Amino acid sequence: MNYTSIQLPSFRIMGIAIRTTNQNNQSLKDIGSLWQRFYQEAILSKIPDKENNDVYCLYTDYEQQADAHYTTIIGCKVFQVKNLPETFIAKTIPAGHYHLYISSGKMPDSVQETWKWIWNSGENRKFRADFDRYPEKSADAESQLVETYLSVH
Repeated sequence: MNYTSIQLPSFRIMGIAIRTTNQNNQSLKDIGSLWQRFYQEAILSKIPDKENNDVYCLYTDYEQQADAHYTTIIGCKVFQVKNLPETFIAKTIPAGHYHLYISSGKMPDSVQETWKWIWNSGENRKFRADFDRYPEKSADAESQLVETYLSVH
């Protein structure tokens, strides 16, 4: 799978979170439930000071590497973290070197395939902040383009 190597500045996201693990496919259940909550509770409309309606799914606060616990946050990029709603969390995505992968096709299958490839690739990951970006303009679940950013050394 091809990727582009890029340097990103730091930025903040705000949204809802869950702590999970990849062991026993727990993350599929937990992250699926988090997405369901995101849409059922109209979280997108409740995020203050967002830059746009692009949705981010951040994987961060890794205990170790791929099989340990980590936090997943679904939310939006924000100008500032003020007036944080009670059940929300804000996190800074650190500046750094990232590999950018592009997934296209039916959701969530295409993004899951990208992550399966990454897990099996032996990428030299930092395990700091990896994320998927779902651009607002590609809201069609059958042909959505998603950007996956992997923090690397």
